[in-house]
Amino acid sequence: MTPPIPPRAPLFLLLPLLLACGARTELPICLLEGQQRTCETICGTGVETCVGGEWTTCTAPRPSSTLPIEVTLRDFSAAHPDFEELAIGLDLGIVAPTLGPDDKPVYAGNPTTPTTSGQSNFDQWFRDIPGVNATAPFTLELSATPDEPSVYRFEAPDCFPIDGQLLGNEGNSHNFHFTLEMQIPFRYVGGESLTFRGDDDLWVFINRRLAIDLGGVHSQETATVSLDDAAATLGITQGEIFPFALFFAERHTTGSNFYLETTITEFALCPP
Repeated sequence: MTPPIPPRAPLFLLLPLLLACGARTELPICLLEGQQRTCETICGTGVETCVGGEWTTCTAPRPSSTLPIEVTLRDFSAAHPDFEELAIGLDLGIVAPTLGPDDKPVYAGNPTTPTTSGQSNFDQWFRDIPGVNATAPFTLELSATPDEPSVYRFEAPDCFPIDGQLLGNEGNSHNFHFTLEMQIPFRYVGGESLTFRGDDDLWVFINRRLAIDLGGVHSQETATVSLDDAAATLGITQGEIFPFALFFAERHTTGSNFYLETTITEFALCPP
């Protein structure tokens, strides 16, 4: 049995106990004032310096307080069998738990699901199909605030990014029938989470594995994933870079809302 450590024990006595208890080898404490060590972000390498027994913030470049992520929008007609369907509700299991070889969702209906009409029609959602959909780029800008610099948000309670564009509104007040695809690498640091709130379908894949499933034509739904809690399932390791993919669909009148919040700060968006 390890003898108790007296009050105000020197740090060199406490360190072996911390390590024996399973603490990380890269602790936020340091022993030698002015000592430096190499550190990195997704944007490059830098140094941390030992000041007052703690490592300072890494000097490596980081993404800015605004993350302008380029995404792809695809517009559909209300006549498409999977849009403006009568079936309403959360429809889990539309997609397989891993992305396909082309990094697109794999349809898992057998042969259909309550809100989808089969693989051939679903495969059009996130691919450019002349005569079926029209495509345009869009910038999804996630922003942090001074009081919460490590939390990035995008909030659109009325999410209609292509009103009057592409295939048009088709006589509706908004262009209600479209999909959104985001593909971007990120560095997993540890402690990150991601929350989505909105309608309709939303799937998030991390390391090509399904992390959030909110499929279906539904009213507002919310889901959160803690990367630390899901790390084993997602096959991710701290300090490494992994692909991040988000797929969203707005399929039905009369509302559209999209809220994304994340503490993933190291997306591959680095200053020049």
